[in-house]
Amino acid sequence: MSSIKKFQVTFDCADPERVARFWCEVLGYVVPPPPEGFDTWEAFNRSLPPERQGASFVCMDPTGEGPRMYFQRVPEGKVVKNRVHLDVRVATGLVGEERLAVLEAECARLVALGAVHVRLLPADEENESCITMQDIEGNEFCLD
Repeated sequence: MSSIKKFQVTFDCADPERVARFWCEVLGYVVPPPPEGFDTWEAFNRSLPPERQGASFVCMDPTGEGPRMYFQRVPEGKVVKNRVHLDVRVATGLVGEERLAVLEAECARLVALGAVHVRLLPADEENESCITMQDIEGNEFCLD
């Protein structure tokens, strides 16, 4: 019998700290404390060789329940649609107009943070409404 494994979600991006801080706001995550011996992440970053400075950033669920999120700088920009995306569950259990109101309110909050509203996928016979969005570097995600 296999055991449950912890996992992290890794994002390729141009500006790891900016994208990580965006997702902290979206999910209620926090930036972990800097490594031992450093008062701040900025001090830790300055200790790295120039080519590694700003190359990665992390955020985590303060409860320890959700996955750690790791953001790494890559030289190329995003070219095609994500093969994997996050569904941000803000309206679980809600239906109809009540669900739509919660989705739209969260969408407005995230747009103010720099996200992009792509489209509303209205409810049909099988699925409730959700909103497709993009983060500040164009990575797709859904408000569900």
